[in-house]
Amino acid sequence: MKAPPFRYARPQTLDAALRLLADEGAGARLIAGGQSLVPALNMRLLEPTLLIDINGLAELTGIAETASGIRVGALTRHAALGASAIVARRTPLLAAAVPFIAHEAIRNRGTFGGSLAQADPAAELPACAVALGARLEIAGPGGRRRVAAHDFFRGVYETALGRDEILVAAEIPAQPGATLFLELARRQGDYAIAGLAGWAALDRSRITDARLVFFGTDIRAVEARAASAALATSLDAAATALDRDLAPVADLNASAAMKRHLARVLLRRACAAAVTHAA
Repeated sequence: MKAPPFRYARPQTLDAALRLLADEGAGARLIAGGQSLVPALNMRLLEPTLLIDINGLAELTGIAETASGIRVGALTRHAALGASAIVARRTPLLAAAVPFIAHEAIRNRGTFGGSLAQADPAAELPACAVALGARLEIAGPGGRRRVAAHDFFRGVYETALGRDEILVAAEIPAQPGATLFLELARRQGDYAIAGLAGWAALDRSRITDARLVFFGTDIRAVEARAASAALATSLDAAATALDRDLAPVADLNASAAMKRHLARVLLRRACAAAVTHAA
């Protein structure tokens, strides 16, 4: 199928893009990488009146090291994220997740901010943002505001981003422990049936602190706080505590019971690998 008719604009400043959003209202859509938007247009799932191309906004690109971690511009491509020495050193969880994002062609075009704003519950980067305690910078007609990643994602394709706002960047604290990242999918490049993104601080072979975030199991990435706390006791205790954290939602790929089982499998595999590596 072909996309419906729409008008097209390519602003060169953030202020100009915000004015276009405000003037057009609900009919406006932003496009950057377009890896989710273009298929939706071609299938007539979306029919915007105005497409606003923000690829010319240079201030939304790039990766910079900060005193507390890193800052990633919303227009940073997935491939650039995976190739960055700064990301690998300061937030290796992001570097570990990038190869699991779709395929190389999509990673070359897709954007970090686009993935966050899309808020697909089976996507890798939203889960990583929650696990790392990212704060998302948002620009709107009233100025700029920051939202914790945990509060930004609200449901399937639903975020705290207003219709007249643009995601500018993410400020991400340096990762405090070893990387935990695993996902299970039908094929390489598919969305995850179940996935785990997080980190663990270790004292020799004992996990002393951790943050576990599961994706692909619920309507958004879910932080497993009870299981994270129980890891200090034992891996078995964490696996049991996971029942208090997750309320999996069945889909075409797996039942709720299967997703719960897979989450436990990922928890055991990721933590056991981290402990083995530390030892």
